[in-house]
This record gives sequence, structure tokens and C-alpha cells, in this order.
Amino acid sequence: MKSILMKLMCAALFFSSLYSKDVAITVYNQNRALVREQRQLNIQSGVSTISFSDVAARIDPTSVHFKSITAADKLNILEQNFEYDLVSADKILEKYVDESIQLITTEGDVYSGTLLSASGSDIVLGDRDGGIKIIKGQSVQYFDFPELPDGLITRPTLVWLIRNSGPETHKTEISYMTSGVDWHAEYVAVTDSKDKNLDLSGWVSVNNRSGATYEQAKIKLVAGDVNVVQPQAKRMERTMDLMAVTSESGEQFEEKSFFEYHLYTLQRKATLKNNQIKQISLFPPASTAVQKIFIYDGARYQNKIRVHLEFKNSKNKGLGLPLPKGKIRVYKQDDDGALEFIGEDQIDHTPKDETIQIYLGNAFDLVGERIQKHVQKLSKRSREEKYEITLKNHKNEDVDIVVREHFWGDWTIQQKTHQFDKTDARTAEFSVHVPSDEEVVVSYSVILSW
Repeated sequence: MKSILMKLMCAALFFSSLYSKDVAITVYNQNRALVREQRQLNIQSGVSTISFSDVAARIDPTSVHFKSITAADKLNILEQNFEYDLVSADKILEKYVDESIQLITTEGDVYSGTLLSASGSDIVLGDRDGGIKIIKGQSVQYFDFPELPDGLITRPTLVWLIRNSGPETHKTEISYMTSGVDWHAEYVAVTDSKDKNLDLSGWVSVNNRSGATYEQAKIKLVAGDVNVVQPQAKRMERTMDLMAVTSESGEQFEEKSFFEYHLYTLQRKATLKNNQIKQISLFPPASTAVQKIFIYDGARYQNKIRVHLEFKNSKNKGLGLPLPKGKIRVYKQDDDGALEFIGEDQIDHTPKDETIQIYLGNAFDLVGERIQKHVQKLSKRSREEKYEITLKNHKNEDVDIVVREHFWGDWTIQQKTHQFDKTDARTAEFSVHVPSDEEVVVSYSVILSW
């Protein structure tokens, strides 16, 4: 047992001597990241083997790229291997089949012999006289092995067979893709008492479940829909139960366009631990004008009138920032000064100068009713339909409600009580003013043809 412990300690000391001096990680929205590490290595002349440990357990071995920065033309890679046969009790027993071992039971009995089988719940030992002992697995307190079997390692390791015809000291770089790292944006918005202005702050959450810790790494985030080829058979992936949550503020991300995406670079180094969600401020709080919009879509939501907040993501309105997709939570301050949650929504990747509309919930004091009053067939390919929409306002203030109607085929609205806008080939919107404690009826007829 002592020999195994010594071997594990020596392996740990060896790998720690190769620890990364410079780490960078670029995280994408699709549960993957690009890791780049630079390490100073002493490589003997001729053909030799070098190893990198501390790589992600969920690395894609086919994406690994290794090079010498010092003398790239003097270091030739002959072979590359990813070793992931990690130490476990079952694997050690499997490696020691037909070898001599010793075990001690919970009763204190000591058994020695040749391990014949360790499958299932029983341990089968053979002695020198040809006898066989079967020991129940649950009665074994511990095993005593002379050494760690060859081929087992304590952590995932990249191994290269290299020919060095240059200096013995090389600054090297390794890069690889790994799954198990993801990021998303989260926004906190606070409206004023009149729902006319909005204070917005943004955070990014980086979730690391890759099986590796990235110490003092340069962190970049890519916002955009990057195409990734998916395997035909998607294997089941483990999820981690325990996650540490940290929050940091101070230096912000620097944003820039990159290819057809947007790249956010943290302006300092940070440690991204395994099984950790790290939250970092995306941009300083900003204020912008906002408009509350009521929308009644009776064909889809029956009598519910939905409440939206809408604002322009432009510089002259107080923002003008490329906003990565993410959840936005909206709060409003009560008379006692407490912030109360009033709804949340998901926004998509939004460039500057675009309009953002957030759905928060349904209005309590506004009710809609939609009734089809008449249907008449005009021909084999056309018919006339008539609708009546009643909007009731039980609030102590006037409101404007957008009535949204959907059509198919070719359509023409002929008789109507209110003006409308044709927002697309299938949608018409009526803007209706409804006074306090009153109701307004919108009616129209439409001819549909196909």
C-alpha cells in the first residue's frame, strides 16, 4: 500500500512541475470552450515522451494541437495519445488478476494468494497448494497491493512521442476543445414609479464542469450562434451536483466584433474552478427610456391582455450595447423602498440600435373578449368572417391596447371600427384607446381567399 501512495505522490509532483504558466480559455454558448496553455518544458534531444496533465476530463482529443513556440521546426510530433484510464478500485483489481495480493477482512482475518477473479461481489483467491478461497466482497476491509499497476493514471493526461533536434528548453503551447463549459448572460432591470425609465445591469455566468481548473486564466466569451457538428449518437453526460457560486465586480469586459459574432474579453485574469459557477459584471449599470405596452391576442391567449416593456438599444437612449442572449429579470420599487419582482423574459442576441420587447405577465385589471359574429362562404376559394372584440379597462387610468389579429391566405379587411397597421403578411394590429372604467368594442369583417 505504501508503494502505491509513494507512486501517486511522485506522479503528482511530476505533473505539478509542468503546471501551466499561461492559460487562456474562450467559452462559447454551446457548452464548449477552447483552452490554450503555455508551458516551459525541458525536452531531451532525440526521441522522448512528454506528458501534460491537468487537462479537462471532457476534452475532445481530436482537437488537440501542440507546438513549440521557441523552435517549431525543431520539434516534431511522432505520436499523440490521450490517456484516460484513471485509477479506481475496480480497475486496480482488474489489473491484478493472476497476480499476488493480500486482503484483510472486517473481522481482522488476513488472506494472501493469487487473484483469480474480482467480478461481481466475491473475491476468488488461489493458494500455492492449488486451493481456492472465496471471500465475500462486503466483508473486505481493505486490499494491500505491492504497487500501482502499469497503465493507470491519477488524472487525464496527454502524451506525445517527440523528436527534438533543437534546444532542450522549449516554450510550448497546447490548445484543445472541451465540453462541460458554458456561459450565459443575465440582466437585472429596475423600472421607475411611472414605468418610463429602466435601469439595466448585466452579468455573465460561466459554468465550468469540464473536470479541470483554469488558474489565473485570460477569459473570453463568444456571443453568437456558432455552428458545431453534432455526433449522430449523443452520449449521456454526467452532471455535477455541487457547484460553488462566486461573484466578482470591478474591471468589466471589453467588447468587439469578431468574425460574425461578438467577443467579450475580461480585462484581468481570473481563476475558473472545476464545478463552479462564476458570475462577473458584464457592463456598468445603464439607464434608458422604456414604454409599457398592452397587447391583446385573443386568438392565442383568450381573455388575457399581456404586459410588455419595450426599449430601444441605442446610444442616444442610454444603451447602444451588443447584448448577448439571456434572461432579464425586472423589478419595481414599492412605496416602502423595497424592490419587488414583476416578471422576467428571455432575450436573444441583440445588436445595438435594435428594439427589445420584454413580456412580463398578464394585466390584472384589463380583460379582452373575442367573438366570431358571422361566417359566410362567398365562393369555393373565399369566405367572409366578422369579429367583435371587447376591451374592458378596470384601472383608474386610461390605457392604449394593441389588438393583434392573425390571418392566412390572401386577406382584406373591409369594414372596421378602428384603423389598423398591417405588420406582416399574416398580421394586423389595431391601436385602441380605452378610458378608465370603460369598455371599447372593436369590430371588423375580413374576406379570406386561397
